Amino acid sequence: MRLYLDDDSASARLANLLRQAGHDVQLPSEAGLSGADDPVHLTHAVLENRVVLSGNHDDFENLHNLAMAMQGRHPGILIVRKDNDPKRDLSEAGIVRAIRNLLASGLSIANHFYILNHWR
Repeated sequence: MRLYLDDDSASARLANLLRQAGHDVQLPSEAGLSGADDPVHLTHAVLENRVVLSGNHDDFENLHNLAMAMQGRHPGILIVRKDNDPKRDLSEAGIVRAIRNLLASGLSIANHFYILNHWR
C-alpha cells in the first residue's frame, strides 16, 4: 500500500516498520510538508495516490465527510486513536498489524475512513 504519514503519525520507526512490511511510505519531511495544515496533507495524498495515516481523528473525519459530500474522492484515510488506554491504543508494531488485518479483510480502502484500532 502507498501510505502518507501526516505530522501526527510521522515517526522514523513506524515508517521503517511499514516499509519492512512491504508498504511504500512517504513522510511529510520527504514531501516538504512538515507542519502543513491537514487539508494540505490530504491534498498531497490525493495527488500522489497515497492513503493517509494520521492520529488526527476529528480533522480527517471532517475532511473525509466534506470530500464525500462533494462527490469527491481520496485514496483512503486510516486513523490511529490515542486515548491513553493501553487496552485500546496501538503500538507502532500494532499499527502495522492492524493495516495487515484491514487489507486481509478485502474491504476497499479508497474513499473510506477507517479507525485502525478496530483492526488490531
